[in-house]
Amino acid sequence: MITTMNSLQQLRRASLSLALAFSLTACGGGGENNSGTSSVASSTLSVLVSSSSSVSLSSSAASVVASAKTSSSVATSTSKSSSSVSSAIQKSPKRGIAYNLATPEDITAISAGVSWWYNWSDRPNSNIPADYQTRYNMDYYPMLWNFNFNATDVENFLQQNPGIKYILVLNEPNLTDQSNKSPQDAATEWPKYEAIANHTGVKIVGPAITWGTQTNYEDPVKWLDAFYAAYRAANNNRDPHIDYLAFHWYDYGLAGQLDRLQKYGKEFWITEFANWHPQNDGAQIDTLAKQITQMTEMVSICESRSDVFRYAWFTGRWSNDVHFTSILAANGQLTDLGKKYISLPNK
Repeated sequence: MITTMNSLQQLRRASLSLALAFSLTACGGGGENNSGTSSVASSTLSVLVSSSSSVSLSSSAASVVASAKTSSSVATSTSKSSSSVSSAIQKSPKRGIAYNLATPEDITAISAGVSWWYNWSDRPNSNIPADYQTRYNMDYYPMLWNFNFNATDVENFLQQNPGIKYILVLNEPNLTDQSNKSPQDAATEWPKYEAIANHTGVKIVGPAITWGTQTNYEDPVKWLDAFYAAYRAANNNRDPHIDYLAFHWYDYGLAGQLDRLQKYGKEFWITEFANWHPQNDGAQIDTLAKQITQMTEMVSICESRSDVFRYAWFTGRWSNDVHFTSILAANGQLTDLGKKYISLPNK
């Protein structure tokens, strides 16, 4: 499972700082006309953008303040009940949630507009009814978080549940507080995943890469390049079996980040996303209205791109939710953000 919420949030912000610095100096933050200078320093496990950074906001980031007033009226509207919202929704097969759904009430609340979920584990929560696929019209996808798993148990589970067609693997290998695998170690152990796919027919989704804190491999492209090179060197120049790449993103510029990963020739699962822009630069996400604006924009990117196969909002409930990312409130109740997520159009 993932680490404690506070430590994960700190690591997210550290990796976001590095990603922001890179996007401003190297790739323009997702194709938008960004300019600026950043100096990046590494201290123990964190990566920080120095306080002397000069940042010119992208048009997307700068629009946050302007759109907040409009979005606020959406965020504060609670006149529709969950049932009336549900009645008008056409569900997107792409749309999911990264969260450990643990009650029938919660899964019922989101099922009108969410098609799948995962929980960083190789089994759904035991409180979820066994007939979830037919009852809620939702799929569950297991994850092999690192390489510590019982292959026989995993294969038996998949064979007993033939409706599961995909398996997520290797969560954030270049984050030192997540699976924390060097490209070389990951290449050595990757055949464990391949064996499960060969024996069961599931498709491999991963690694789930992001901007990280691993020395020399903070950039996900550098980690992936080294991983591919190490795997090919050990396997007669054969590429690893990867059906889809997974990616996590918590800032502006999602489209540009995906563009950087197109070189690997894989469709994407964005298995964690929200906007947690950390800089106090006027574009920080510190209101529900701003998060609704960003959710709408990011979902539109995911729905419109043919190379995005699945995507999952992070998350259901989050303590110390300073960026307003929770889509569930009390048991079985959607937040205003949750109502927005399940009602957004699909393309």
